[in-house]
Amino acid sequence: MTEKRVRPGHIASLCLAALAGALITSFAPAVQSKDEKTDVDIEGKVAHVLSRITFGAKPGQIEEVEEEGLESYLARQLHPEKIALSEEIEKLGKVEARAKDPVYLFLNYGRPALMALAKGNQNGSPREDEAVKKVIGEYQRKLYEESALTRIKRATESPQELKEVMTDFWFNHFNISQEKGLDHVWIGSYEERAIRPFVLGKFRDMLGATAHHSGMLFYLDNWQNTKDPGSSSPANELDGKKRGRFSGINENYARELMELHTLGVDGGYTQKDVQELARVLTGLGLPPGAGGGGNLKNSADITAMGIAGQAMLSKTGRDRLGEVGGAAQPERTRRRLVREYGPPPQIKGNRELGYYFDKNRHDFGDKVLLGQVIKGEGEAEIEKVLDLLARHPATARHISYKLAQYFVADSPPKSLVEKMSKRFLDSDGDIAATLDTLFHSSEFYEKKYRGAKFKSPYRYLLSSLRATNSKVEDPKLILGFLKQTGMPLYQCLTPDGYKNTKEAWLNPDNLLNRLNYATALGTGRCPGVKIGHTDPAMIADACTQDLSSRTIQAVKEAPQNLKAPLVLGSPEFMVY
Repeated sequence: MTEKRVRPGHIASLCLAALAGALITSFAPAVQSKDEKTDVDIEGKVAHVLSRITFGAKPGQIEEVEEEGLESYLARQLHPEKIALSEEIEKLGKVEARAKDPVYLFLNYGRPALMALAKGNQNGSPREDEAVKKVIGEYQRKLYEESALTRIKRATESPQELKEVMTDFWFNHFNISQEKGLDHVWIGSYEERAIRPFVLGKFRDMLGATAHHSGMLFYLDNWQNTKDPGSSSPANELDGKKRGRFSGINENYARELMELHTLGVDGGYTQKDVQELARVLTGLGLPPGAGGGGNLKNSADITAMGIAGQAMLSKTGRDRLGEVGGAAQPERTRRRLVREYGPPPQIKGNRELGYYFDKNRHDFGDKVLLGQVIKGEGEAEIEKVLDLLARHPATARHISYKLAQYFVADSPPKSLVEKMSKRFLDSDGDIAATLDTLFHSSEFYEKKYRGAKFKSPYRYLLSSLRATNSKVEDPKLILGFLKQTGMPLYQCLTPDGYKNTKEAWLNPDNLLNRLNYATALGTGRCPGVKIGHTDPAMIADACTQDLSSRTIQAVKEAPQNLKAPLVLGSPEFMVY
């Protein structure tokens, strides 16, 4: 009788499964913070801070921050402009998906580009047409992977650690999803232009940027929001031909702007307030010819199709399409597009964020919002209501609660939320000032909150990469892991974004996926990831919670190649 050979991967799975079982049945385990011995143990405080304001400590980082001084470290993180970036990190924001404006991205990667190319190849065979579409699909995947790789590398390698954590927080707060139509084109631009510049600045500035970016206008349908046909308005009436998708009031963005982005679900507004806010927002949409045109027979859209085709059939696009239909076919198509459509149109509106205010679709009547009269002044109304919402006490409470939940506990203490709300209002929505209050509060350092948060799949992934000093060079495997765990990057379909609570992520399937990933990373089998080390002692050093006796014993008894996976898959590494 032959003995069945057990592969190392099976051994790892068995060992990790044992820890997973313990995690599920007894979470949270008796995790002791590094501040167990004394309230003034600086190592425990530093470990706690690093667990919250970074995506996990790196080996040796706790000691480095101790040497620098916790106050100095916090001050630098709250003001990231004081932290120099390497040339490699600086370059991350210059990839096309992030550096280009929404109009450019629409014309080069949106549906009109695909249609222009398909039309340009209409005399080719069906095989050639499908091949052209495949090329465009590859271009669109390129945008996604560029944006994703930039996000992951910044989160794992940038010294501006709090800024990266806040980028994640605010993107989920002002969530859009690349799964909705054209937003797959604008995801990188949205994060780069409407979120990142403001994550530690003034809340009002970020509120305004997100409200005007193509990504948000499309995601929550405000680009279609148009005055009711029967509304009285001194502006010119809409041409009947321009109705269709611009057929009336759309309340989607107005509702989420109050419920999710500012006041909160218990913020004291009514359905009438939603309706009035929607009226204020009428006419704020996408530039004609860059996502905001009518149907495809609209002259602006057709022109955009032609310009997009010219752009896509130049440089790399022309070269790659030459491989599909022969070198002559793309060049002939390019010449035909130039002849048929002529020079590029002048796109109306703001290119930086990709919006256009159409006064002919705006309701110029007076409105009453939250008890205040908003005179019908056109685009100026929008700025007035954003001021009103950003400075409302309910907004201060809502934002402060979410920040406290993110950084302290799933059910944060009311006393802390009250202190943060006051600082938010007193500082005119200064995010760094509000966080300063949080990070210097007695509640933040309470022992019962240390190790009390359960990592989301995204945070777990990043903390494992940081603990092993790993660098992601190709994001495909990483993105696949996030998809398997139910947290695909930039793909949360609902406007409330991904949750950051234990209830949302602690389940058997999620843990199994984490353990499989821990095995792959800990044994050096992660394609696209340059692993810095798999030393279990160094990983344990980066873990901000002391390993339990159960974990230590399991690691001690395991084969050498399984020690790192066991630490990465331990209950202590799942929390922060």
